[in-house]
This record gives sequence, structure tokens and C-alpha cells, in this order.
Amino acid sequence: MTDVLVLNFTYEALNITTFQRAVKLIFSGKAEVVHDRDRLLISPSFEMRLPSIIRMLYYIRRPMQKVALTKKNILLRDDYTCQYCGLKGERLMTVDHVIPRSRGGPSTWENLVCSCMRCNNRKNNRSPEHSNMTLRKKPKAPKYIPWIRVKRNTLPGEWYKFLFLYNVSIEDRIES
Repeated sequence: MTDVLVLNFTYEALNITTFQRAVKLIFSGKAEVVHDRDRLLISPSFEMRLPSIIRMLYYIRRPMQKVALTKKNILLRDDYTCQYCGLKGERLMTVDHVIPRSRGGPSTWENLVCSCMRCNNRKNNRSPEHSNMTLRKKPKAPKYIPWIRVKRNTLPGEWYKFLFLYNVSIEDRIES
């Protein structure tokens, strides 16, 4: 893997870039190496270890954005875990309206949860109270947009401590 994690001046994750771009940022004096790899980058006049994490030497301001209300983002927020029974799995999940739309339930972050097919069918067109089911946690809108997307199971270990974009587990920040 030759991707490089780019951190802001304040050590918050900004994005992922190629090692070529990271080396350009380092040589131009805009970034410094925080963590490097075992592999070497060798030229006729210079030798250095490939960077894994770099930090910008000045602050980059990012505008706050709302997280889009999509099925994928609901499933990510709930970590692909059924909010009724606790079953976990990406292929088995769907999105459920806590208060059904037919009963006036809106399509909002606070009314949508991840649900397995079995619980969704069991709940049917009723509220959780009427179907004798309880939510594991109260649904709420996420505070941050997931800026960084990496493939599952390819995340270098040294990146974990810098990828706290959500206030939940690391899997919520990783896209398949």
C-alpha cells in the first residue's frame, strides 16, 4: 500500500493521498513525516523511507457539512447492526422507520435505524412499543461527515489513532 494519511496541523485526519504527492509536500516544506514505512524511496542523490503519515505545517480550514441522509449512511452510523436484536452483517440489513411512514413517521436521522429483515418483518407497520420490541440505542444525526474512505481490512495499524472522525467505532468510518 502506497497511500499516505495526511493530517492537519492539529493532527486531525484530512485525507489520503499518494506517496508521490506526500513526497512533494515534504520537499516543498509544507508537511513533515509523522510515521514512515520500511520501504525506501531511492534516487541517485537522495534516499528516504516511504511516508505512511504526514502532517501539514499549517492549518487547513474545512467547512462543516451536514451528513447526507442516505441508506448507506444510516447503515454506517449503526455499524451494520440491527438496532432491535443486535445481529450484525452488511448483506442482511435494511433501513426501518421507527415510527412507520403510514403513521406519520418522517424520514429523518432520528426516525431511521438499521434493521435485519427478520426484525423489520416482525415489527411490520407498527411502532416498537406495539410490536414488543425495543431499540438498542436512540437514533441521532451524526456530527461529522466521513471525509476519509478506505477499503475494509486495508487500514494500516498506525493510522487508527488519527481516524477519530465519528464518536463511534472505526468500522463506521470505513467504506466497503
